[in-house]
Amino acid sequence: MIEAIKKADVLIEALGWIRRFRDKITVIKLGGSVMEDAAALDHILLDIVFMETVGMRPVVVHGGGAAISRRADEAGIKPRFVQGRRVTDAATLDIVEQVLAYETNERLQRRIEELGGRAMNLNFRSENVLIGERLELTDEAGHAVDLGSVGRVTRVERRVIENLCYAGQIPIIPSMCLDAEGHKLNVNADTAAISVAAALDAEKLVFLSDVNGVRLDKDDPKSLVHSLTGDEAERLIATGVISSGMIPKVEACLETLEQGVGKVHIIDGRLRHSLLLEIYTNTGVGTEIVRQREENGNDPP
Repeated sequence: MIEAIKKADVLIEALGWIRRFRDKITVIKLGGSVMEDAAALDHILLDIVFMETVGMRPVVVHGGGAAISRRADEAGIKPRFVQGRRVTDAATLDIVEQVLAYETNERLQRRIEELGGRAMNLNFRSENVLIGERLELTDEAGHAVDLGSVGRVTRVERRVIENLCYAGQIPIIPSMCLDAEGHKLNVNADTAAISVAAALDAEKLVFLSDVNGVRLDKDDPKSLVHSLTGDEAERLIATGVISSGMIPKVEACLETLEQGVGKVHIIDGRLRHSLLLEIYTNTGVGTEIVRQREENGNDPP
């Protein structure tokens, strides 16, 4: 009976959040180690099915870097990265398209449906929703860097995604785009997710990470900071508390807030049901970054 009451308490705690986020869009960026761990991925996908079932509008944007690197290695292609971007020549682009836009994208769609949800893959064989242009970078000397077929998103087909959401389907979007001439381009999954979240005026953007969020001591999981404003996050970067690989993630979060998204979350995707625990509990399990602190703290209205 005590265990049953505890379960009921959890449902009651979730009720306020379910009401608050009903019909609101949340963009979830899938990538990294979660994509390589079948059990962890299943828990995340099941969480996403739950979110849609209780009235939220989840949208998935995904990468697939490890799988792409394995296929490239099998083909004898040595991966090369510049400023965090995969240099994408014609042979690599073919691999990215096959592995990311088709195999991974369609596998995620099938698995969601096996778990009881309804999903639609949005790739070049179905309906592309990301339009972009070649990404232009320069090196420290100011010289142009040739990344090959690497792009950035300049437009998102918002209506297509929204119509799927309102029809009770979960859009699954690979991090590739088409340019104005119809050329396919490889896009960084984090930046693709930011573009989608901004275009949809999303309530939340959730980055699934290999750590539980921003820590005051990067080696101590218990030093997790559950909530940060943009100003507080910038101070932690300036003072070196946020360092190394967490810096680009937090900077991506700040960029997302500047584009109008309500909240950005960094959570450990390997933790069972971390997505539900972050969204539907009062304290969460990761770090949320907001423009400014709400007067009522973490409690739902």
